[in-house]
Amino acid sequence: MYSIILIAAFLLFSIFVTWSAYRLGQNKTENARTAAIIGFVLAFFPPFALVYLLILLLKKDSAIV
Repeated sequence: MYSIILIAAFLLFSIFVTWSAYRLGQNKTENARTAAIIGFVLAFFPPFALVYLLILLLKKDSAIV
């Protein structure tokens, strides 16, 4: 029972990190797809994923539209 909850929580967290990295990458980087891939990989290491999202959030917007 608890393993199902942990798996579901991890899936939701990885989806959240990947989606957030993609959305932030659209404005903050030149390549949103790469930002999402890095976010997905870092979702396996939650502290690093949160730091990555924080870095993307605090980064200045890209000049490319």
